[in-house]
Amino acid sequence: MLSSFSRNSFVRVAKSSALAKSTRAFTAATQMAVREAINAAIDEEMERDESVFILGEEVAQYQGAYKVTKGLYEKYGDKRVIDTPITEMGFTGLAIGAAYKDLRPIVEFMTMNFSMQAMDQVINSAAKQYYMSAGDLACPIVFRGPNGFSAGTAAQHSQCFGAWYSSVPGLKVVSPYSSEDAKGLMKAAIRDPNPVVVLEHELMYGVSFPMSEEAMSKDFVIPIGQAKIEIPGSDVTLISFSKTVGLCLEAAEALKAEGISAEVINLRSLRPLDRKTIIASAKKTGRVVCVEQGWPQCGICSEIAAILMETDAFNYLDAPMERVTGADVPMPYAVDLENASLPQVEDVLAAVRRTTYRKLAA
Repeated sequence: MLSSFSRNSFVRVAKSSALAKSTRAFTAATQMAVREAINAAIDEEMERDESVFILGEEVAQYQGAYKVTKGLYEKYGDKRVIDTPITEMGFTGLAIGAAYKDLRPIVEFMTMNFSMQAMDQVINSAAKQYYMSAGDLACPIVFRGPNGFSAGTAAQHSQCFGAWYSSVPGLKVVSPYSSEDAKGLMKAAIRDPNPVVVLEHELMYGVSFPMSEEAMSKDFVIPIGQAKIEIPGSDVTLISFSKTVGLCLEAAEALKAEGISAEVINLRSLRPLDRKTIIASAKKTGRVVCVEQGWPQCGICSEIAAILMETDAFNYLDAPMERVTGADVPMPYAVDLENASLPQVEDVLAAVRRTTYRKLAA
């Protein structure tokens, strides 16, 4: 099984990216990498609440495969920062049992691909417990780790689990893009009385974003279920989450030269989806392009298409919604094929042009 192999070979140094350009004005000039924002959120919540602890492979003495848990072992000790054996089903079940008994565990999967080893525990033991106990037994737990494609990690380590997990009643699912997203959503997930899946992105860990004075506060929390309009626009709505939000921001900038005003929505929360923001934007612009890194069938974009079809937003659309997704194939290992399998800026631009194209009759 995948989880029987050494995980160190999958550690990647997160690449810096031009996608970290600020999309709003900040009063404070503080820059923080996404991994530091997640670390700060966990640190602040562990300090605030003694029932919070974290466990997973290499989270303690090695300080995390991606250094997200750096410094926590030294500060809180081995009772609250726990290295586990390589057995996802085992330590996930242990953590869920602890959540039943008034503790608040954070489970780190070295990659969400390895969470498949614990899928029975996450869905049948965590997500359904509150319902099956008639509201007597809550399960306040966080499942977190890098999700989606990386660089050269091939088919078994490059899947997006946004659609998988967000299809399950009883789970909440969030997926941050920026450092503010990462901190605010992580704190919200830890405080939530329900099981929450936090889908991070390996290639975003080292990317730095500006942090507002508000976001630097220990009280900063982003409500789960609340999307963010990164850029307002009037001609087309671009909807995405996680790393591909940056793709939409790049596309929006390029579209300005063509006279097209794009509104960019960062979903942040996949379950629940912010239907209100999605519908309002679709009504305003009349055109929608949804971008995700996952496979096309049964994806997040498919769900958004259903929302637009099943509500009065449909009456406001001037063109069919377009989806820009990963290719419907297992992820190739070769770099050129990997790039061809993932959404690129050119794909987003082409989709926007198709939705905004109009030819007047002679």
